[in-house]
Amino acid sequence: MKNVTKQDLIQEASRSSGRSQAETRGVVEEFMKVVAEMLEADKMIEIRGFGTFYAKERKPRPARNPRTGEICPLGLRRVPLFRFSPEVRLRINEMPELEEVLGQSVRTENDFEQIRL
Repeated sequence: MKNVTKQDLIQEASRSSGRSQAETRGVVEEFMKVVAEMLEADKMIEIRGFGTFYAKERKPRPARNPRTGEICPLGLRRVPLFRFSPEVRLRINEMPELEEVLGQSVRTENDFEQIRL
């Protein structure tokens, strides 16, 4: 499976919106810039129906240099994270072959819980 690059996203968004790639590229790059700035300012970005960008503080801990095996301290740090919305998670986890067998659409978390044994 091929990875999707920023350029692939720009081309697809440009094709589906009817806008030029240059215009679409500007919007995509500005979006990424704003997200980075908001995370740097310790703000959470919630896009309803898609997911949430947030930053989390990680505690200091000892780490190991894989090349030398030497233990070196890893200090307090903030890491950017993303959590998908329940709607996106359900779309990703849909099982079309199961829907065909059951003859019904499996779309809710409750349906998935009932099907699991």
